[in-house]
Amino acid sequence: MRILLVTGPGGSGRTTVAAAAALRAARRGSRTLLLSADPDDTPGAALGIPTHATPTPVEDAPGLTTWRPDARTRFRDDLLALQNRAASALELLGAARLDAEELTPLPGAAELALLGALRDAALSDAYDLIVVDLPPAPQALALLALPEQLRRYLRRLLPRERQAARALRPVLGRLAGVPVPTERLYEAAARWDTALGATEAVLADPATTAWLVAEPGPAGADAVRTATTGLALRALRLDAVIANRVLPDPGADTWLAGPAAQQRKTLDEWRETYGTAAVHPVPHLGHDPRGTDDLAGLPLPVPDPGGPAPAPVEWPVTDGPAEDGDGLLVWHLPLPGATREELDLVRRGDELVVTAGRFRRIVPLPSALRRCTVAGAALREGELRVRFAPDPALWPGRFG
Repeated sequence: MRILLVTGPGGSGRTTVAAAAALRAARRGSRTLLLSADPDDTPGAALGIPTHATPTPVEDAPGLTTWRPDARTRFRDDLLALQNRAASALELLGAARLDAEELTPLPGAAELALLGALRDAALSDAYDLIVVDLPPAPQALALLALPEQLRRYLRRLLPRERQAARALRPVLGRLAGVPVPTERLYEAAARWDTALGATEAVLADPATTAWLVAEPGPAGADAVRTATTGLALRALRLDAVIANRVLPDPGADTWLAGPAAQQRKTLDEWRETYGTAAVHPVPHLGHDPRGTDDLAGLPLPVPDPGGPAPAPVEWPVTDGPAEDGDGLLVWHLPLPGATREELDLVRRGDELVVTAGRFRRIVPLPSALRRCTVAGAALREGELRVRFAPDPALWPGRFG
């Protein structure tokens, strides 16, 4: 199974491209799901049919299913379930229970509903390809970071190594005369950790790749560069850059000559940066594509779920170059599009906090580097190279 994440700057036509890619894959024989959290049903407008809160087959496109998860229902069910599990704690605090009718989704509920639906669909084995219509790139990258971040928070607040003491808590509660409702809290944390871990595994799978959709031009070029860095920091492979709404050659005597020339310049830059095979121009139709006939005519690559899975994105550790001295190790982190001015690194115990512009990720150090000290870092040709020097106190067999 393959998962294709489609994003790009707002207004670039990413939803139309996602719908067209899903339709083309279904017509090639793949069991395809088009998944979106768009509250305005833009995928339905592109396809010419409404999408629903449950997986719904498209009648005139055999093999294609659409799904727009209902954040309201998922938020309500999850919160009511949590309220039931924490009933003793709420009673202790004298809190009044919430009724289903008064619950309104909080900000972020739609994103969590989308991630949950993606996890459920990926684990169902009902599809060969899942095309995910993500929000605009900045929000999409924040969404993709959620499972890892939430798991980190859970493990810091409720460390697993402290769960062994749970058997003592009822005794302590009786001695203090106050109930200690921690057992269910740890059980809930374990369930959340399992669910988030499954979602994180789906996103980290090499078969999960991304498309960036943008109109060629200065604004589109900046957005693609920034999003490329964000995807790389999450170790997500960029499969294609879809250059949408490309103007035809209008000749030299019309007002469209300037915009068309600007688009051609950006296309040349993208081909040089990402490779000609990865850049796919989609011509401007003169109108917004609507319906399956329009979408089927868009010249997009068709993901092949039956083909070999892409190689995983690697962050290798190598021996340092001779000019840096013997004994150094170098950690290579591909960060295309990043600039030196935007980068910031902080070593925190066995983790490295990497900030690239608006994006930040806390990544665990490979085991060999945990016994080292940071000796420096450099950004070269779109790759961050962090140098480590082994700490003799932690390598007694080698340096004693």
